[in-house]
Amino acid sequence: MAGYVIHLAVAEAYKSKHPDDIENYDDFIQGIIFPDSVYDKSITHYGEKSSKVNLREFLKENEINNDYDKGYFLHLVTDYIFYNKFLECFSKDIYNDYDVLNEKLQEKYNVNIPESIRKEIFYKKGKTVILEMDKVVKFIEEVSDYKLSEIKEKVLEDDKYWLEFRKLPRI
Repeated sequence: MAGYVIHLAVAEAYKSKHPDDIENYDDFIQGIIFPDSVYDKSITHYGEKSSKVNLREFLKENEINNDYDKGYFLHLVTDYIFYNKFLECFSKDIYNDYDVLNEKLQEKYNVNIPESIRKEIFYKKGKTVILEMDKVVKFIEEVSDYKLSEIKEKVLEDDKYWLEFRKLPRI
């Protein structure tokens, strides 16, 4: 899973690029954070684990006709792209990288951390191992460019871009 601050930064960028798509900001943000706020993320990510997000399965159960579902779907889309298109390898160091990048991303995207997850967000100084700030910013910008309704269409049309998983090398 991408870290909470990355998800919230994608949400902020999405809202600024598609202002007419979100009416209830608070519901949208609750949808963004919900999938990672549970113990068993395989359930909320509709796959065997959070890195194997199944967008089609989500759409079988959800219409995406409210802002909570839009936030939830954007969260899943973010994780799908993060693991299947963005990351080049995986290491437990990624969790340290989130902590190192959190403050910079929070500042750049004007991210407000919801009270319900404040204790889950950590800040560290230092260098990253897996993630680079400029590449994460590019990732956030690219993900937030997509329109959720268009992704939904593509998934339901069985567009392979949104349905294929790749195995990441571990370091």
